[in-house]
Amino acid sequence: MMTQAAVDVRDLRKQYGEVRAVDGVTFEIAAGEVFGLLGPNGAGKTTTVESILGLTRPDSGTIRVLGMKHEGQSQQIKARIGAQLQTTGLYARLTVRELVNLFAQLFPQARPADEVIALVGLEEKAKARSSALSGGQKQRLAVALALVNDPDLVFLDEPTTGLDPQARRALWDVIRDLKAAGKTVLLTTHYMEEAEQLCDRVAIMDHGRIIALDTPAALINQHFKETAIELVAIGEQPRERLAALAGVTQAIFENGRPLLYSTDVPRTMAGLFGLVEMGDLAFKDMTVRQATLEDVFIKLTGRRIRS
Repeated sequence: MMTQAAVDVRDLRKQYGEVRAVDGVTFEIAAGEVFGLLGPNGAGKTTTVESILGLTRPDSGTIRVLGMKHEGQSQQIKARIGAQLQTTGLYARLTVRELVNLFAQLFPQARPADEVIALVGLEEKAKARSSALSGGQKQRLAVALALVNDPDLVFLDEPTTGLDPQARRALWDVIRDLKAAGKTVLLTTHYMEEAEQLCDRVAIMDHGRIIALDTPAALINQHFKETAIELVAIGEQPRERLAALAGVTQAIFENGRPLLYSTDVPRTMAGLFGLVEMGDLAFKDMTVRQATLEDVFIKLTGRRIRS
């Protein structure tokens, strides 16, 4: 068992022209931890991950991966990590099994091809060329290629994008199995439920900085005492009057779905139905729920993750 952090990032900085892509990022990922890196497009997640992988050279800061630095120890690091990136180049004429075997030959030790293929549920496509795979199947193949060398540290960048719900849940099980086997996982995802279900801790990035880092439960408890009330509105919404309802501490309006955070649900509800009775508000659906990690993200960044 490794005693040092699997990933140790200190004061990481990277600038492109006038844009500070990463601006003083510091965090650790413990060995055996599933760590989520969340943020809107342009937050600095990709640059951070590419720097840890050794694909991008930062302007300053230090990075240790499995106790090693890329300077002088890059080959040792690469032998012990696996990475699935959002865009993976695949040889179009090779079959799934041929691709897994090809990648296996790049490492001193590798898992059996059929074992890795079964892990991501592609047994029926083992003899199919990669060009014949659907987008979701290619995504699963990319994950298989990241696991072929039985890595100690796995980078999964939006691994369930494009997957149907059943395939997404199956991949969740793969990630849980990696954790159970003592592996470390760095996960980026757009799905807040996914991060809440899988991650031991999450870091939320915005404008090149980490603005929050803790367990999902701790972040929710820290930032929310309110209850969320979400409406599917019909027509125009009286935004200022909704935001001024009793008990409402924050109101967000996005695509006809007012989202109100209330410390006093009965009074807020009374105000809502008062607006309905006066003909100032109409809605076809309402959800009252406890705050989630997505609510924390919205509160801290001012927008949903796909914005």
